[in-house]
Amino acid sequence: MGQVGIWQAAIIVGLIVLLFGAKKLPEVARSLGKSARILKSEAAAMKNEGAKDASQAGTAEQTAAPRVIQAAPGDAASARPVEEPKRTAQG
Repeated sequence: MGQVGIWQAAIIVGLIVLLFGAKKLPEVARSLGKSARILKSEAAAMKNEGAKDASQAGTAEQTAAPRVIQAAPGDAASARPVEEPKRTAQG
């Protein structure tokens, strides 16, 4: 594929507006931003959890409150508890 020119970009934007409608575009952009924030927070949590697991490799079970992942600040409707698997002491 070559470079996209101004006319091709205008046609693509026009098709997107026709396909989704001008009223739904802000909603689509908002949901994409929310999904990106969730993905970013999940990736950071996995990275932190991996580092924590590596530093606590030889310790016994943890006694901690369940974590809650929240989609966006103030969005309590989408918050859900995260169930972590029970760890047993191997030895």
